[in-house]
Amino acid sequence: MSGVVKIEINESAETLKELLKKAKTPQEKERVQTLYWLKTKTITTVKQIAIILGRNRVTVQKWLHKYRSGGLNHLLEPKTNLGGRPSSIPGSVIDKLKEELQKPEGFQSYGEIQQWLTSCFDINVPYRTVHQLVRSKLKSKLKVPRPQHIKQNVESRENFKKNYQNL
Repeated sequence: MSGVVKIEINESAETLKELLKKAKTPQEKERVQTLYWLKTKTITTVKQIAIILGRNRVTVQKWLHKYRSGGLNHLLEPKTNLGGRPSSIPGSVIDKLKEELQKPEGFQSYGEIQQWLTSCFDINVPYRTVHQLVRSKLKSKLKVPRPQHIKQNVESRENFKKNYQNL
Protein backbone atom coordinates (compact mmCIF):
# COMPACT_ATOMS: atom_id res chain seq x y z
CA MET A 1 0.00 0.00 0.00
CA SER A 2 1.45 3.37 -1.04
CA GLY A 3 2.29 5.91 1.69
CA VAL A 4 2.27 3.41 4.55
CA VAL A 5 5.32 3.82 6.77
CA LYS A 6 7.56 0.79 7.04
CA ILE A 7 9.44 1.30 10.28
CA GLU A 8 10.18 -0.94 13.23
CA ILE A 9 9.77 0.90 16.51
CA ASN A 10 11.75 -0.79 19.29
CA GLU A 11 10.07 0.95 22.25
CA SER A 12 6.77 -0.26 23.64
CA ALA A 13 3.60 1.82 23.44
CA GLU A 14 3.67 2.26 27.24
CA THR A 15 7.25 3.55 27.14
CA LEU A 16 6.36 6.02 24.41
CA LYS A 17 3.30 7.15 26.39
CA GLU A 18 5.51 7.82 29.44
CA LEU A 19 7.98 9.73 27.27
CA LEU A 20 5.09 11.82 25.95
CA LYS A 21 4.17 12.80 29.50
CA LYS A 22 7.79 13.65 30.34
CA ALA A 23 8.53 15.59 27.13
CA LYS A 24 9.91 19.01 28.00
CA THR A 25 9.80 20.74 24.63
CA PRO A 26 7.14 20.82 21.91
CA GLN A 27 9.67 19.35 19.46
CA GLU A 28 10.22 16.30 21.68
CA LYS A 29 6.49 15.85 22.10
CA GLU A 30 5.80 15.95 18.35
CA ARG A 31 8.48 13.40 17.60
CA VAL A 32 7.48 10.97 20.35
CA GLN A 33 3.82 11.46 19.39
CA THR A 34 4.70 10.41 15.84
CA LEU A 35 6.36 7.23 17.07
CA TYR A 36 3.44 6.52 19.39
CA TRP A 37 0.90 6.84 16.58
CA LEU A 38 2.93 4.55 14.35
CA LYS A 39 3.49 2.00 17.12
CA THR A 40 -0.21 1.82 18.05
CA LYS A 41 -1.20 1.95 14.35
CA THR A 42 -3.53 4.87 15.06
CA ILE A 43 -2.09 6.59 12.01
CA THR A 44 -0.29 4.71 9.27
CA THR A 45 0.92 7.30 6.73
CA VAL A 46 3.43 10.11 6.91
CA LYS A 47 1.00 12.40 5.11
CA GLN A 48 -1.65 11.94 7.83
CA ILE A 49 0.90 12.62 10.59
CA ALA A 50 2.12 15.74 8.78
CA ILE A 51 -1.42 17.07 8.40
CA ILE A 52 -2.33 16.47 12.06
CA LEU A 53 0.92 17.99 13.39
CA GLY A 54 0.83 20.87 10.92
CA ARG A 55 4.27 19.97 9.58
CA ASN A 56 5.59 19.27 6.12
CA ARG A 57 5.65 15.64 5.03
CA VAL A 58 9.40 15.88 4.38
CA THR A 59 9.98 17.01 7.98
CA VAL A 60 8.21 13.94 9.36
CA GLN A 61 10.22 11.74 6.99
CA LYS A 62 13.44 13.32 8.28
CA TRP A 63 12.40 12.49 11.86
CA LEU A 64 11.77 8.89 10.90
CA HIS A 65 15.10 8.71 9.09
CA LYS A 66 16.84 10.01 12.23
CA TYR A 67 15.04 7.35 14.29
CA ARG A 68 16.05 4.61 11.86
CA SER A 69 19.70 5.67 11.82
CA GLY A 70 20.25 6.38 15.53
CA GLY A 71 17.24 5.37 17.57
CA LEU A 72 15.24 7.38 20.06
CA ASN A 73 18.23 9.23 21.53
CA HIS A 74 19.29 10.47 18.10
CA LEU A 75 15.75 11.55 17.31
CA LEU A 76 15.36 13.53 20.55
CA GLU A 77 18.80 15.13 20.78
CA PRO A 78 18.54 18.92 20.69
CA LYS A 79 19.55 20.74 17.55
CA THR A 80 22.95 22.39 17.81
CA ASN A 81 23.51 25.54 15.83
CA LEU A 82 27.07 25.55 14.51
CA GLY A 83 26.50 28.29 11.97
CA GLY A 84 26.73 31.99 12.28
CA ARG A 85 29.45 34.54 12.20
CA PRO A 86 32.33 34.16 14.66
CA SER A 87 32.58 36.82 17.34
CA SER A 88 34.71 39.83 16.47
CA ILE A 89 35.86 40.01 20.09
CA PRO A 90 37.66 36.88 21.41
CA GLY A 91 36.52 35.24 24.65
CA SER A 92 39.72 36.17 26.53
CA VAL A 93 39.16 39.86 25.70
CA ILE A 94 35.54 39.62 26.84
CA ASP A 95 36.74 38.19 30.17
CA LYS A 96 39.15 41.11 30.62
CA LEU A 97 36.36 43.55 29.73
CA LYS A 98 34.18 41.95 32.43
CA GLU A 99 36.96 42.53 34.96
CA GLU A 100 37.34 46.17 33.88
CA LEU A 101 33.58 46.73 34.17
CA GLN A 102 33.64 45.36 37.75
CA LYS A 103 36.21 47.95 38.86
CA PRO A 104 34.75 50.97 40.70
CA GLU A 105 36.15 53.49 38.22
CA GLY A 106 34.78 51.54 35.23
CA PHE A 107 34.18 53.29 31.91
CA GLN A 108 32.42 56.59 31.30
CA SER A 109 31.06 55.72 27.87
CA TYR A 110 30.82 52.99 25.26
CA GLY A 111 33.15 55.09 23.11
CA GLU A 112 35.72 54.81 25.89
CA ILE A 113 35.33 51.01 25.78
CA GLN A 114 35.87 51.17 22.00
CA GLN A 115 39.10 53.12 22.54
CA TRP A 116 40.23 50.68 25.25
CA LEU A 117 39.66 47.72 22.91
CA THR A 118 41.60 49.47 20.14
CA SER A 119 44.52 50.57 22.31
CA CYS A 120 44.94 47.39 24.38
CA PHE A 121 43.96 44.64 21.94
CA ASP A 122 44.03 46.32 18.50
CA ILE A 123 40.36 45.41 17.96
CA ASN A 124 38.22 47.87 16.01
CA VAL A 125 34.51 47.24 16.57
CA PRO A 126 31.49 49.48 15.94
CA TYR A 127 29.82 51.38 18.77
CA ARG A 128 26.68 49.25 18.40
CA THR A 129 28.66 46.02 18.84
CA VAL A 130 30.23 47.33 22.05
CA HIS A 131 26.85 48.48 23.37
CA GLN A 132 25.16 45.13 22.62
CA LEU A 133 28.05 43.19 24.17
CA VAL A 134 28.07 45.19 27.40
CA ARG A 135 24.32 45.60 27.87
CA SER A 136 22.86 42.37 26.42
CA LYS A 137 25.51 39.70 26.78
CA LEU A 138 27.44 40.88 29.84
CA LYS A 139 24.35 42.41 31.51
CA SER A 140 26.45 45.30 32.77
CA LYS A 141 26.03 49.03 33.06
CA LEU A 142 28.58 51.81 32.84
CA LYS A 143 29.73 53.46 36.06
CA VAL A 144 28.42 56.92 35.26
CA PRO A 145 27.02 59.14 38.01
CA ARG A 146 23.77 60.93 37.41
CA PRO A 147 24.29 64.37 35.93
CA GLN A 148 24.07 67.31 38.34
CA HIS A 149 23.40 70.88 37.48
CA ILE A 150 26.42 73.15 37.87
CA LYS A 151 24.38 75.73 39.84
CA GLN A 152 23.18 73.16 42.35
CA ASN A 153 23.71 74.22 45.96
CA VAL A 154 25.91 71.65 47.71
CA GLU A 155 24.79 72.73 51.23
CA SER A 156 21.10 72.26 50.49
CA ARG A 157 21.81 68.83 48.98
CA GLU A 158 23.72 67.71 52.10
CA ASN A 159 20.98 69.17 54.30
CA PHE A 160 18.38 67.19 52.38
CA LYS A 161 20.36 63.98 52.86
CA LYS A 162 20.48 64.54 56.63
CA ASN A 163 16.78 65.37 56.95
CA TYR A 164 15.51 62.86 54.41
CA GLN A 165 14.67 60.27 57.09
CA ASN A 166 12.48 62.77 58.98
CA LEU A 167 10.16 63.52 56.06
